[in-house]
Amino acid sequence: MREKNRKSDKIIIEDALKHIYDFEQKKLDTTSDSLAGNLQIRRRASTDLIDKLLQLKLITKIHEKISLTENGRSYALKVIRIHRLYERYLADKTSVHENDWHKEAEKREHDFNEEEANRLAASLGNPLLDPHGDPIPDALGQMQVKEGILLSDALVGKVYEITHIEDEPKETYAQIVAQKLFPGAKLRILEKDDRRISFESDIDESILAPVLAANITVIPKEERAGKFGINRLLSSLNQGETSRIKEISKAIRGLQRRRLLDFGFIPGTEIKANLVGLGGDPVAYEVRGTVVALRKNISQHIYIE
Repeated sequence: MREKNRKSDKIIIEDALKHIYDFEQKKLDTTSDSLAGNLQIRRRASTDLIDKLLQLKLITKIHEKISLTENGRSYALKVIRIHRLYERYLADKTSVHENDWHKEAEKREHDFNEEEANRLAASLGNPLLDPHGDPIPDALGQMQVKEGILLSDALVGKVYEITHIEDEPKETYAQIVAQKLFPGAKLRILEKDDRRISFESDIDESILAPVLAANITVIPKEERAGKFGINRLLSSLNQGETSRIKEISKAIRGLQRRRLLDFGFIPGTEIKANLVGLGGDPVAYEVRGTVVALRKNISQHIYIE
C-alpha cells in the first residue's frame, strides 16, 4: 500500500472502518472499488487493505460481501465518536468556519485515545449530537436513533424542523449553509416539483433543488397560523439607522456567539449602523457605546426589530 502521499496504517484502517460502517448504515455494499475511491488509494492497495482487515478480524467477507465484526464496529464507532465530538468542540469553542468543521475533525479524529475522548466529551457537557445533527456515540458505542424524513420528501403546506444536514460532499454542504439553514431551523413547504422546493422560514423565502434537499433531514412540527414572521436582519440596517436587537440566530455558535454577547448584542439593546465599508462590507455598528465591525456573514444572522 505504498501510495505517493500514503497515510499511516492506523489512519488507513480507521478510515476504512468508517467507510464500511457508513455503507452499512446506508445499506450499501462495500467493495474494493468503493474503498479505493473513498480512501483515494489504488485498487491493489484496497485489496491488500481488505486482506489486512480480515487478518485483524475487524471484518468478515462472505461471498464477496464485506461486513464489520463486533470488534470492527466498536472500533469504527470510537473513531466516529471522536470525529463528532471534535466537530462539536469546533462549533462551541472556536471560531472555525462551519464549512471547515468536517475537514478539521477528519485530521484530528485519529489523534485521541479513549481517555482523551472521554475528557473532551466531559468538557463539552457530554453532548448527544454534533453540530450537523448527527448522534454522537457514547463511550460504550450507544447513541440516539436518528429520526425524520428527507426535506425532499416533505409535504407542501406542512411545517418542519431541520434535525440534520449531511456535511459531505463539502460543496453541497456549503450551498445549504449559504441558504442560512441549520439544525433547529423551522420552515414551511410552499411549493415543490421535480426541479425545486420552495419554502419559507423566519428569515426569508428560499428555493432548493431536490438534490440539495435530499441532504437535509426534518421532523414535522405543529402548524403555525398564517405566514412565518419574517425577521428583519441587522445586515439590512442602512448607515445612520437605529434599531433594537431582537435575537441572535442559532446559526451563530461558539466563540463567535460569546464575543457578540460580550459586546452587548443581547435582546432589547439599541444598535446603530455607523459606518459602511467599501463595497458595503464590513459595517461598523455602535452598541452600548462601543463600535464593532461585523461582516455580512455575521450580521445576516442577527435579528432586529
